Amino acid sequence: IATFIIVLAVLRIWSGAFGDLGTFLGLLSAGIAIALADVFLNLAGWIYIITRRPFKAGDRIEVGGMAGDVVDIRVFRFTLLEIGNWVDADQSTGRLLHIPNGMLFRQGMANYTEGFAHIWHEIPVLVTFESDWKLAESIVREQLTPYHMKDEERHAAREFREASRRYFIRYKELDPIVYVTTKDSGVLLTARLLIHPRQRRSVDDAVWRGILEAFNEEPSIDLAYPTIRTYRGPEF
Repeated sequence: IATFIIVLAVLRIWSGAFGDLGTFLGLLSAGIAIALADVFLNLAGWIYIITRRPFKAGDRIEVGGMAGDVVDIRVFRFTLLEIGNWVDADQSTGRLLHIPNGMLFRQGMANYTEGFAHIWHEIPVLVTFESDWKLAESIVREQLTPYHMKDEERHAAREFREASRRYFIRYKELDPIVYVTTKDSGVLLTARLLIHPRQRRSVDDAVWRGILEAFNEEPSIDLAYPTIRTYRGPEF
């Protein structure tokens, strides 16, 4: 009985508003807009994708903490073949991620391959303080020699010039380089080079195999790891 009385009271209050067709249609459209807000947002996201083209099928992107290769684009969502997560070096996990198009308006997005289809990759090599770090540096540089290939250099340079026309991207050096610094456990040699986004694991594998084989033949070089050293002062 109480529910019936409340419904009657509410209908009486709103009967005047519903008597006006314009007000009724306005309330109805507002209700529909609120109920279907996500649907409209996803549709707007699809229009944004096909007009502004922040990515296309085949691109590698990251949005909302999820990364992968775009394998499908539809009206209300796009699909990624996931990379990373529990798999290292940006390799595929085999899972498909279905992401609503509207997320593009709520989360930042990174595109690995748009404009300049290369990324900077770094390989840290830590040797002990007692090691001949200059020899170690020359060995690391030698392992980067295959990535000085002239054809690849020209291709990357051409892509860079094209990207710099569209975006304010400025790099003074595109060749591989080795930086030297120190850490708690030794001397850190950081190899930095341009690679294709899908080559991270293969490049790591090739470079590390060469480094380990070369270091194994040099008794003056040892890889470092966290250690504790104890020094005894003079006894009195």
